[in-house]
Amino acid sequence: MKLREIAHSRTGDKGNISNISVIAYDIDDYETIKKSITAEKVKMYFADIVKGEVIRYELPNLGALNFVMHSALGGGVTRTLSHDMHGKGLSAALMNMDI
Repeated sequence: MKLREIAHSRTGDKGNISNISVIAYDIDDYETIKKSITAEKVKMYFADIVKGEVIRYELPNLGALNFVMHSALGGGVTRTLSHDMHGKGLSAALMNMDI
C-alpha cells in the first residue's frame, strides 16, 4: 500500500532544512505509520537529495510524525539549482512510499 492511502502531508523549509509532516487520516492508522516510516527509511528514500541528518518527531495526539531533514535543499532557496527549491515536492514523493 502507498503511504498516501492512509495519510497526507504538509511541508516547510528554512534555509537548507526541510520538514515533512505525515498525518494519518484516521488515528487508528497512526501506529502503522509510526512502525513503517522511520527516520532511517526516510533518509534512505531521499538518499540522493538529503545529505544531512533526518530526525523524526512523534505527535501521537495528532496522529502525526514530523521529519526534519538537514542539508536537504541543495544549500537553501537562494543557493540551490534545484527545480523545487522549497522542497514542496518532497512531501508528494514521500506520500508515494510503499508501506
